[in-house]
Amino acid sequence: MMAPPAAQCPWGLLLTFAFYLGSSCTDSASALPHHDYCIIGAGPSGLQMAYFLQRAGRDYVVFERSHAPGSFFALYPRHRKLISINKRHTGKSNSEFNLRHDWNSLLSHDSRLLFQHYSHDFFPEADTMVHYLEDFASMLELRVQYNTAIIHVRLERDSQAWNGHYFILTDHNSQDYRCSLLLVATGTWVPNVVNFPGSEYVEGYESVSINPENFAGQTVLILGRGNSAFETAENILGVTNFIHMVSRSRVRLSWATHYVGDLRAINNGLLDTYQLKSLDGLLEGDLEDLAIVKDKKGKLHITLKFYLENSNSSAGAESITLPQDELDNFATRAPYDRVIRCLGWKFDFSIYNRSLRLMPGKGNKKKYPLIKPSYESRGTLGLFVLGAASHSIDFRKSAGGFIHGFRYTTRAVHHLLEHRHHGVPWPASVYPITQLTNSIIKRVNEASGLYQMFSVLGDIILLRENATAFEYLEEYPVGILAELELHTGRKAHNGLFVVIMEYGKNFSGADKDVFYYNRAVGEAQHAWQSNFLHPVIYYYKRLPTEREMRLCPPDWPLPRPDAVHHIVEDFLTDWTAPNAHILPLRRFLENCLETDLRSFFAESCFLFALTHRKLPPFCQQGYLRMQGLVGNKRLRHHAVEAGLLEDHTVMHSTDELLGGQRGSCDQLLKDHMIPGSPLHHLVNTKDEL
Repeated sequence: MMAPPAAQCPWGLLLTFAFYLGSSCTDSASALPHHDYCIIGAGPSGLQMAYFLQRAGRDYVVFERSHAPGSFFALYPRHRKLISINKRHTGKSNSEFNLRHDWNSLLSHDSRLLFQHYSHDFFPEADTMVHYLEDFASMLELRVQYNTAIIHVRLERDSQAWNGHYFILTDHNSQDYRCSLLLVATGTWVPNVVNFPGSEYVEGYESVSINPENFAGQTVLILGRGNSAFETAENILGVTNFIHMVSRSRVRLSWATHYVGDLRAINNGLLDTYQLKSLDGLLEGDLEDLAIVKDKKGKLHITLKFYLENSNSSAGAESITLPQDELDNFATRAPYDRVIRCLGWKFDFSIYNRSLRLMPGKGNKKKYPLIKPSYESRGTLGLFVLGAASHSIDFRKSAGGFIHGFRYTTRAVHHLLEHRHHGVPWPASVYPITQLTNSIIKRVNEASGLYQMFSVLGDIILLRENATAFEYLEEYPVGILAELELHTGRKAHNGLFVVIMEYGKNFSGADKDVFYYNRAVGEAQHAWQSNFLHPVIYYYKRLPTEREMRLCPPDWPLPRPDAVHHIVEDFLTDWTAPNAHILPLRRFLENCLETDLRSFFAESCFLFALTHRKLPPFCQQGYLRMQGLVGNKRLRHHAVEAGLLEDHTVMHSTDELLGGQRGSCDQLLKDHMIPGSPLHHLVNTKDEL
């Protein structure tokens, strides 16, 4: 039944209005500035990712709240001395090797952007880092939008988006931006603060004076025991009455733990004055149990929280019970002129809407966002965390929180994104199986990513069918080894090797004596007991499963393999010794592959062809395809001297020549029918590396 015209009109207007609103919302959303990749933060990791995206020709933008890149380094460290080394000379010209000892350079194709060109100091100034980052952004023409502070991030569901949603970023001017994928590179910059009674009297590391004269003749208490605390103490050590330092945990020295984030030797002068009894000292205690009371003279007294809870809140400071009232030799009974908080930084979670489910970690990792080993948020697809903020993956283990570590993890994330969203497989090189030993030896002696991100990034060697060739993938996050085929576009049907670097499991630690006698291992048969950083090769007949990865022991970077080989540690970190390093590795690989990986002369391949059903790969891929090693007088002379070939005297007369040929043929047939010692020596010698 048709409705009357008067009833139709309001419904028509309503539908028209609804259509207008819908189209307006759609137009408004599509009018937002859109980028495939949005990076928050133009610090080292943000610029590093921008470089990789730009080289790949991707649509991206970097949002930076300051007027220049590297704003963190414009403020910190407060006393302007970096603890990242700048080793300009190594005695080698290999650029990849030299990056092992260059902890400040970002990765690029431009050799002018090596940090050694910016500073000659072993520990450079922070202002030099700011200058370097400015040049990195400008010389490479990276797309950085400065003076843009992102203050809010939320999700917008859309089935057409890469991950089923877009990221909507709002800046301080209420301008919105829409991004298909979000890369968070803001680092950790919010100061850690502990609240307790009297904490209002505490000065923060971020604002305390850095002029030593302001501390002359004063008594100072420092809360914290990391590099910022010791850096502060080092600055005023020579002018104060004494300095006390209190923290919940004991001092962790980087040379004992092998973790670069622990206390570095450049800042530990106070340890000398403490142990040599020159008034300064260290104390252990939970900061949350402390309280500070200020007396009429402005002096600060340390007490315990429960003393305040049991006292009259209206009473004056002088009437509050102090620990020394009951224990007259209480360690901190002397009053302090100043108390300084140096407790490090944490990630800023405040700008992320709850819809992103970006959660903090647990325990000592709660200052970092919770992420997967792929550096993607556990709560939201398409949100990746880079740089110092991603350090939860290897906190107190490897170098992922520092430039010389996260420049490689950032590159790994870029490879993951290239495959996921653009169908570009993880870069790989294909070699014949005879090059397997050489390929591994070359990488463990040169690669900086393996060296700095030990136990986190590894080289993956994927075997081809019948083990005649292999694909070599560099610096893959081993924490997602089970998902290798998904993330790389490569197949692992025929087994694989994983090459990583490791320290000895029982060598490092805050309570270990790392200078004990006979601490180094030198014999190849004891390589598994190596203490210092050394290469370890894992062999798997198939990819480990996700369950096997989850059940992996906490001190193992990978699940139990089918076979494992340690290359013995080396004092020079030069794993090229023929007998100690190369030969044991080759024999391990041969046992795993059930083949012979040696190289042979053409004569040896000829003898193999007459006496064996299956030839070594070198002969299969070379000699039988007429690509064998061509003999010449010099090469034959070398083989004779090495005992690899018999010395056949040159005969001049025709009779001697013919007789010699007949004798040689007869002898050759005889040798093949009943192998003699020369052939036995030739086939089985291990001198043919």
